[in-house]
Amino acid sequence: MEDGMCRLVATLPQLDERRCPDMFRCSDEVSYWLHENEERKQQIVALKETISELQEELRNHRHRIKVLELQSEEKLHLNISLEQRFHELEVHYAEASSLLHLQGTLILDLQIQHVGNCPIDCASIYYNGVRRSGLYTVVPLLASMPVEVYCDMDTDGGWTVIQRRVDGSVSFDRSWRDYRDGFGDLHSEFWLGNNHIHELSTQGDYSLRIDLEDWSIQHKHALYQSFVEDEEHQYRLHVSDFSGTVQDSFGWYHDKQHFSTPDTGNICAEISHGGWWYNQCFYANLNGVYYRGGHYTPKGRGSLGPDGIVWYSWKDSDYYSLRKVSMMIRPRSFHTRLSP
Repeated sequence: MEDGMCRLVATLPQLDERRCPDMFRCSDEVSYWLHENEERKQQIVALKETISELQEELRNHRHRIKVLELQSEEKLHLNISLEQRFHELEVHYAEASSLLHLQGTLILDLQIQHVGNCPIDCASIYYNGVRRSGLYTVVPLLASMPVEVYCDMDTDGGWTVIQRRVDGSVSFDRSWRDYRDGFGDLHSEFWLGNNHIHELSTQGDYSLRIDLEDWSIQHKHALYQSFVEDEEHQYRLHVSDFSGTVQDSFGWYHDKQHFSTPDTGNICAEISHGGWWYNQCFYANLNGVYYRGGHYTPKGRGSLGPDGIVWYSWKDSDYYSLRKVSMMIRPRSFHTRLSP
């Protein structure tokens, strides 16, 4: 050629009508199936992992089932053992119940045979020839246990003392439980206990004697027919037929009143700092605060009224506190019976 280059001319052989495969299209299809195949492989791997996990879980379940079966067998044996033990206990209980019933029958027979020999109060001790005041054991008919009491054999004889105040050595600002069970020293100041008072006073017709002494050593007394109900009825008081050497400040106002203590929520008991058959509030309060000298002014914190050992008619005042008081009971028929 003029520019010094050579022209090359070549003749190619004639091709048929078939077209050459579209390599790009083929590559797309292959790529698609390769991608699908990879996804299937991943799914298969995931399935294998899932199957492996399920197999492990299945093994664990089988193990737990085995353990439960073993435990079930143990429980079955335990239940059988417990049933056998329960049956044995039932047999023992039946035997014990029979023995208890037999023992109760024997005790009842003994009580029936010997109750006549057991003093039921200080009057029966007096009838047995005892004339000295002091501590004795009695068995009231309604009581389940013997009771130690102080017997006054000097004041006509046969009195069972249920309360005494002499020197202020014992606080009477006590709870319901204390008044129920009793407290103090039988040789000096005490409250015998509402349960015991109930048991003693309801085993017959009883008289209540109240002895009073002021700071001038003047002595007076009051007599009533009396009894006290049980705890279920709050130891309700019944007093009647007053007589004595002092004007009545107790029976007419306190009859049929329930017993109250400071911890029962009764405002009169709280104000008076003692347990008593309060009305609204009292004309007699023998379990009040012990004040020396007679006339007194309440000394308690937040005092709202009189709280001494009061018998209103003594000085026609709520603010005179007595020196000594005692309460004691005895069968009304005592004076009609001859002692040996």
